[in-house]
Amino acid sequence: MLMRTDPFREMDRIVQQLSGTSGTWSKPSVMPMDAYREGDEYVIAFDLPGVNPEAIDIDVERNMLTVKAERRPVAKAESVKVELSERLLGVFSRQIMLSDTLDTERIHADYDAGVLTLRIPIAERAKPRKISIGGTADRRQISG
Repeated sequence: MLMRTDPFREMDRIVQQLSGTSGTWSKPSVMPMDAYREGDEYVIAFDLPGVNPEAIDIDVERNMLTVKAERRPVAKAESVKVELSERLLGVFSRQIMLSDTLDTERIHADYDAGVLTLRIPIAERAKPRKISIGGTADRRQISG
């Protein structure tokens, strides 16, 4: 149901983690995600710990889902001396090409405990259905 758009994105994420660089609006960091089908919905969960819900932007254009978020540094008093800082700050983004079998008009988003969860219903036209066979009463015998 999902199609990856950039096969090198995971490599970029690993390099950013090892180098300690932060994402910017022009070159955002990748956010980790899980995607799975649960009944008649497709579920995508993004890890965004420490991100304010107001700093999350979700857009859908045609079948392209874009999620952007920004994690800013926590304001510290002048007397605070940082000993260690490993949490990535900056802009995070993920683009996912959604299948035509998903109903992008009815996406539902929740944010709880640092996890953004999107639930996308499977479109009615994509669900399995029975097709009835008709027309036996209209048969005529041809005589010659």
